[in-house]
Amino acid sequence: MAAQSGVFVLQADQALVPMQPAHFAAELDFQKLLSKFPSLLVGDQIDPDNPRRFVLVRQELSIGHEDEASRRSLDHLFLDQDGVPTLVEVKRQSDSRLRREVVGQMLDYAANFQSFWSAERIAAAFETTCVQAGTDTEAALSEFLGPQATSEGFWSAVGTNIHAGKLRLLFVADHIPTELRRIVEFLNVQMNPAEVLALELRQFAGEGLRTIVPMVFGQTREAVGRKEVVKGTRWTEDRLIAAFEDKYSVEEVAVAKALFEWMKGTGLPLVFGTGRENGSVYPLLKPQGVAINPAYLSTEGKVWLQFKSLEGKPVFGDMDQRREMMLRFAEVDGVTIDESSLDR
Repeated sequence: MAAQSGVFVLQADQALVPMQPAHFAAELDFQKLLSKFPSLLVGDQIDPDNPRRFVLVRQELSIGHEDEASRRSLDHLFLDQDGVPTLVEVKRQSDSRLRREVVGQMLDYAANFQSFWSAERIAAAFETTCVQAGTDTEAALSEFLGPQATSEGFWSAVGTNIHAGKLRLLFVADHIPTELRRIVEFLNVQMNPAEVLALELRQFAGEGLRTIVPMVFGQTREAVGRKEVVKGTRWTEDRLIAAFEDKYSVEEVAVAKALFEWMKGTGLPLVFGTGRENGSVYPLLKPQGVAINPAYLSTEGKVWLQFKSLEGKPVFGDMDQRREMMLRFAEVDGVTIDESSLDR
């Protein structure tokens, strides 16, 4: 007689079906399930106050070393609604690597992520995934983000999070052993702003039914306390200028103000960022109803140019048009920019 799991399904006819523990036949089956159903990452357990939602960027994403032979592939890369890259590594309980080795592997991915992946490359990977699934990239992203957010603001947030090292590392298995749980809890306390969690997806089966029970580990009281921050609010003109005046010289502030006044003078709507530490603003163009932002000003003391994101879009979709814009920026004293910028 099979041991009771304590999990039951009550059917419509009031029949009670006992569910027995079941295993995933292969790691690939496990991976495909997560790709198809990102909601299994249970964002309400990761952040109960502001439940996370996830969209798949890519399954089997190459992150590695300059030595091609040393390159390995991350099982999944997801993004949440705030543009936080979520690196997922999947292992079955039967895999002997489900302890120290998988932790080292994940830390290797995290350490190399910033060097190998930019917001533009992630956007391109997301587009490839959408094309392979037969879905429209912009439509898929709009559905994920909702009406209150723009794709430009989202990809800008992705870039900011990458630069800040704000990643989420998620170990997923059908059973999280105690040893791995302790390692995850320790790392989650120590790593900030990165987040380290483990997700156990236990599977139960019975009479043709399957049930998956998710449980997140790593959110200790100490870890939550260290990472708890005030949610970002949208910046304003006054706050942006005050931040420049607080951080930079009179001459540098004058340049920032001149750039901002130029943006205002275009007559285009200005979109302010929601960064907690650094503010940003950009003029929003909507030729043919398509939102684009070629450049934005940041309180990091930089003007970010996003040539790659303009590819295939109105006005600057053609390479020659983007090159002309690049050459105009290059004419500014003190600005160093070359052809490689067109691919970033």
